[in-house]
Amino acid sequence: MKIEFFDGGMGSLLQASGLPRGTAPDSWNLSHPEQVLAVHKAYAAAGSDYITTNTFGANRLRFENCEAIVKAGVELAKQAGKKVALDLGPTGKLLAPMGELDFEEAVDIYAQVIRAGKAGADAVIIETVSDTYEMKAALLAAKENCDLPVFASFIFDESGRLLTGADVQTAAVLAESLGADVIGVNCGFGPKQFLELVKELRRYSSLPILAQPNAGLPESINGKTVYNLTVEEYAAAMREIAALGVSYLGGCCGTTPDHIAAMIGACRDIPAQANTVKTNSYISSYSTTVELGNTPVVIGERINPTGKKRFKQALIENDISYISNEATAQVAAGAAVLDVNTGLPEIDESTMLPAAVTAVQGVVHTPLQIDTANTKALEAAMRRYNGKAMLNSVTGKRSSMEKVFPIAKKYGAVCVCLLLDESGIPATVEGRLAIARRLIETAKSYGIDKKDLIFDPLAMTISTDSNNANITLETLRRLHAEGLHTVLGVSNISFGLPNREAINTAFFTLAMQAGLSAGIINPLSKPMMNAYYAFVALAGKDEGCAAYIANAQDTSPAVAAGEGDLKQYILRGLSKEAAAQTKELLKTTDSLELIDRYIVPALDEAGMQFEKKTLFLPQLLMSADAAKAAFDEIKAAMPVAVAEQQGGKIVIATVEGDIHDIGKNIVKVLLENYGFNVIDLGKDVPCEAVVEAVKETGAKLVGLSALMTTTVPSMEKTIKLLHAGTDAKVMVGGAVLTPDYAKQIDADYYAKDAMAGVNIAKEFYK
Repeated sequence: MKIEFFDGGMGSLLQASGLPRGTAPDSWNLSHPEQVLAVHKAYAAAGSDYITTNTFGANRLRFENCEAIVKAGVELAKQAGKKVALDLGPTGKLLAPMGELDFEEAVDIYAQVIRAGKAGADAVIIETVSDTYEMKAALLAAKENCDLPVFASFIFDESGRLLTGADVQTAAVLAESLGADVIGVNCGFGPKQFLELVKELRRYSSLPILAQPNAGLPESINGKTVYNLTVEEYAAAMREIAALGVSYLGGCCGTTPDHIAAMIGACRDIPAQANTVKTNSYISSYSTTVELGNTPVVIGERINPTGKKRFKQALIENDISYISNEATAQVAAGAAVLDVNTGLPEIDESTMLPAAVTAVQGVVHTPLQIDTANTKALEAAMRRYNGKAMLNSVTGKRSSMEKVFPIAKKYGAVCVCLLLDESGIPATVEGRLAIARRLIETAKSYGIDKKDLIFDPLAMTISTDSNNANITLETLRRLHAEGLHTVLGVSNISFGLPNREAINTAFFTLAMQAGLSAGIINPLSKPMMNAYYAFVALAGKDEGCAAYIANAQDTSPAVAAGEGDLKQYILRGLSKEAAAQTKELLKTTDSLELIDRYIVPALDEAGMQFEKKTLFLPQLLMSADAAKAAFDEIKAAMPVAVAEQQGGKIVIATVEGDIHDIGKNIVKVLLENYGFNVIDLGKDVPCEAVVEAVKETGAKLVGLSALMTTTVPSMEKTIKLLHAGTDAKVMVGGAVLTPDYAKQIDADYYAKDAMAGVNIAKEFYK
């Protein structure tokens, strides 16, 4: 089996052929097709097996005639005489709830491109994606609109994470669960920095691997962006990647036909290595992966209306904030996964469940268990879920399997399998095991492996039969002995009995000893969590008893929904509670003291957690929203005092030719919540317009963003004009920039992420 080779960079080569600065390369498919074709043919002559269409940014957010551009791009690539990969780049927008682009709109944007280009393509490549949610939208669009193989390629930062927080494992779990045929990494760095990323992909994914690094790191020489690896150095470094075991290699920014020819020459004798099939069972969120089968997993049970009057009221009143508060409280108490159930006859569950899932994912980073018997609600929630969910549940009833397994397969999920069928719950261990085997065989017919099944042997209350616990525990032992994963709703064992917590705690311990993979419990119950940490320590799964000691030293009472101070509400991203608490505090506390005592410290702590990678972008933005809600209450009560607190003016813009304003928008949100007066000029902003805005506003600090290599010259020109015509200082950021590159284009500051931009502004205006 041989490695297959992709082509390399496009935009810089078109610029060498006369593409003006600020002009989208995709537009040349229609206006200058001969230059685009010449690049394709050069890569074909270099030995590329796949020619990538010049459609990286060709979507309707950027072009009204995007379909014509895509069709022309595919036709031009076909003329090179090689396999054609239809290229889909990022939309340039952050998806809701973090940004303004709705998930279904994103799916439709990608679907339009795929429908326009699939006829002449041999594969679809989704590349340079920095958000698992956007990758999900693109993968769904591809799988729903064509039958071509799909390459899913991500761009990671220097810490090995996506912009929205996913590490390599989490990105791989999502892509594989949604049916990607190949997983890859591209852009961002040169080959040397790709070595560890490729190793991680091999460790966690079963898919073939694609690697397309840049030609080293960017530098600015005589106003042009160049990359610091020679053709020979690039080829030698790519040979190291090939030796790790990949199926596809190519180039990204800064690479040319010469780089690709040299790479092929250096790597053609190295055979492709099929990735090993992984049998690990994973569930994931946008940033975090939980593995089943090693240490028992705590699933928080409190987002469920059963027996909860206040929760039922929240559902009826569409009080999503209450649900979010329950989520953050459970995670703070130690839950690794949260069950989300909104089943109530009085409400439309197919609307409420996806809304609750989205809201919960906005405030916690843990994976979710989507819990419903309503298949319409299940599919709606699974579609909106950002990650690989646990699906609760399917039974051994044929009607249940026929409804649930197709949804689980399409959206990628671990299925909770209840061991009951048309005859009810078997009274014997053997009866329940027979249902488990039937579920395994039926799931297999839908293309679902047993690693994505977790079995619930069903805990029936011992108040009706004293042998119920023994039957459940023996079923657990047998399932565990067969290498299968198990889950239990632990508290079901004690229905109808007094002092239920004592029974639940003892049963939970016995179940973990019997091999329980995951327990659905109340994490706000201190005895239950004490039992959990004690068992994990005794089972040798807690190195140095660190988790046990940390739990023992935590003497703070569990915080239920509706409790907590303003700082905690902001940290947990609870806007409604933050606003209400602020309104109450303003009755006794001066507004400026309130800002200094609660709001700024909360934002600072969120920022520190973000920099330590213990809190991720969605949570950071939700914290910012909660802070804004608090500020809005202060403004309403004392607008003059707030005006006096307003920080310095900052002009921000995405530079000319670049329509990717994700990073710039994140910086804006955070700066505004620190009290700075932000003048946002938007995206694709002409150099002269930035200078004019600085002169008009008197701003002393400017923030410039660029994602694309081809637009960095616009950034450099803007900086020169600003330094020549104003006394403003300039901070820059974006995926293509490095600290050294920022110095070379004469930027005053380099911001590696949004919080770095805030820290620069704070220092500048202190």
